[in-house]
Amino acid sequence: MENKNNVTEFILLGLTQDKTIAKACFLLFLVLYAIIIFGNLLIIITIKTSERLDSPMYFFLSYLSFLDISYSTVTAPKLIYDLLVGTKTIPFVGCIAQLFMGHFFGCTEIFLLTVMAYDRCVAIHKPLHYTNVMNKHVCGCLVTASWVGGFVHSLVQALLTIQLPFCGPNEIDHYFCDVHPLLKLACTNTYVISVLVVTNSGLISLTCFVVLAVSYVIIMVSLRTYSSKGRLRALSTCSSHVTVVILFFGPCIFIYMRPSTTFSADKMISVFYTIITPVLNPLIYTLRNEEVKNAIKKLWSRKVKRSET
Repeated sequence: MENKNNVTEFILLGLTQDKTIAKACFLLFLVLYAIIIFGNLLIIITIKTSERLDSPMYFFLSYLSFLDISYSTVTAPKLIYDLLVGTKTIPFVGCIAQLFMGHFFGCTEIFLLTVMAYDRCVAIHKPLHYTNVMNKHVCGCLVTASWVGGFVHSLVQALLTIQLPFCGPNEIDHYFCDVHPLLKLACTNTYVISVLVVTNSGLISLTCFVVLAVSYVIIMVSLRTYSSKGRLRALSTCSSHVTVVILFFGPCIFIYMRPSTTFSADKMISVFYTIITPVLNPLIYTLRNEEVKNAIKKLWSRKVKRSET
């Protein structure tokens, strides 16, 4: 396939063409993005400064918050800017870079959520061996493996897309560059590429889903031996993770585990996992976790005391 690329930039059609709705969306997403930055930074700072939040669960949570900031930053600033000024162009190189970074942080987060499920499984199923199994070295290796896995996945997606010829039109019916909308614009038969793209994303999603399902089956079986108080505490911790998994995995599976087609609902579903979920994650993990709430209160009280002195 000869790569003849006459396109130097793409036009993102965005969420809406209505200027009034665009202004309302600008204010909404600006506030949501500020909440993402503030909420997730608060969790990271709280975990790093609190001596009590030194377990593997909080170690992984701090990286999840960092990924939420990074993942939303790939798309949100560009979306907010486009809604404000109305200019929705993006250079070809910038488009491929956005695609790569989006899949990099998104896939890394999927792997990390799977690691967090494994962590909860070990903590509940093998509580006496937990500190030995999930030591600092193992936790570091699992986080590193998540980053490497995300990098390999995004590299494959970017390489499969960048080799396609784009002769025009150059209008992407989305608010950011992604694989499926770009495949739709390629001036060649993309059947083989689309199968490879879906296989790449599908295998990762399916494998992680199986690991998650097995982990929670083991957790539910293990909880039968717990007291009612211990069972409720374990379920409270796990329910936060399950909620985040559903909010993130559900939309991602809908978008990426299907043939290379685009639907009108794709843009709104993408908003959910690129912006809404990173907003909700800090709330889910703080409102349902007494240790994090207490640590935040102590952090705030220390800052108040310092400001008074």
